[in-house]
Amino acid sequence: MKESQPESPWKFRALSILILILGAGWIWISRIPAAAEGTERVTAPTKGFPAPDFSLRDSDGSIYELSSLKGKAVLINFWASWCPPCRTEMPAMEEVFELYQNQGVVILAVNSTIQDDPDEAKALFQELGLTFPLLLDTDGSVTQTYQVRSLPTSFFIDREGIIQEVIIGGPMSEALIISRIEKLLLPAKPVQP
Repeated sequence: MKESQPESPWKFRALSILILILGAGWIWISRIPAAAEGTERVTAPTKGFPAPDFSLRDSDGSIYELSSLKGKAVLINFWASWCPPCRTEMPAMEEVFELYQNQGVVILAVNSTIQDDPDEAKALFQELGLTFPLLLDTDGSVTQTYQVRSLPTSFFIDREGIIQEVIIGGPMSEALIISRIEKLLLPAKPVQP
């Protein structure tokens, strides 16, 4: 019977070096390229950061630009018609909209039409009698900019355009929405020297 001899150490070293070189090559190839010089970097869509600006058409063709709503409290709700929690929270958002629209509150329902049917979204709005704007994100760019990974996802934005809260999932109750809107409507705190 023959005893097995250990492999030579140089084969092990050569294999280790090959794996390191391949790993370094993979890291180099799959890296995220540096931002082009002179371009503006988009901040993370999280609490305390400015809400990324966007421009979308509503179901009637009117254009809504977030930056034009500065001075108003804004709730951006990302949703789809096939999403049960999205459908459930829509009537609560309508109640809040009716209560607060005269106080400078805007609710924008952003439908990611790349994963939904715009006709279904419009039909749901009509069925529920919703009066706040239905915005159609036809190419998914706004959904991507806001890094939406789950529906519904809601962003509460203050009058200065700063995200004050992000709520992932739902359905949100009318009481929850009102409590967040009330915070957005509070006067800004003076800056302490």
